[in-house]
Amino acid sequence: MNTEDKHGDALHHVLAERDIAKLASIYARGLDRVMPDLVRSVFHDDAETDYGSYKGGPDGFVQFAMGFLSSMRSSHHMLGQALVTVEKDSAVGEIYFQAHHRIVDGDEEKDLFVGGRYVDRYALRDGVWKISHRTEVVDWVRQDPDADLWRTAGGGVARGLRSPDDLSCQDGSLGVN
Repeated sequence: MNTEDKHGDALHHVLAERDIAKLASIYARGLDRVMPDLVRSVFHDDAETDYGSYKGGPDGFVQFAMGFLSSMRSSHHMLGQALVTVEKDSAVGEIYFQAHHRIVDGDEEKDLFVGGRYVDRYALRDGVWKISHRTEVVDWVRQDPDADLWRTAGGGVARGLRSPDDLSCQDGSLGVN
């Protein structure tokens, strides 16, 4: 392989990793702001998903996830380390996440924490990387009483909200509304 081919392959890998990382960020934003079109946009039409309690295609998953998340006061997905291996027009990856959900149980608000990984297969089709298969692996779950002490202390801090009311959705400058 000549130097030009090596540079071309390296550039392809770097761009693929960048595009796949952006998919993860778009997915988390879509979940936390409850934006179904955004969540759906990261999956190929024929993608398969396995979230344990839901297994199937992306349209059904989005409906399932939006119903689940809409019942909560808020959610916050934090992405961690990612390991992606690119091979031409396909890739495999593992992305760590932690999710905080504010749930309501009767008259009581609680904090539900989930830590896990997305184990994915990706495909490049028509110049666009998307998820072709996703399995959510849950490593741990914890539930605690509501611990939002800052909420009662005041201070005027902007609170995260669902779309379209969240500050990040106000002017469309992120380009992923």
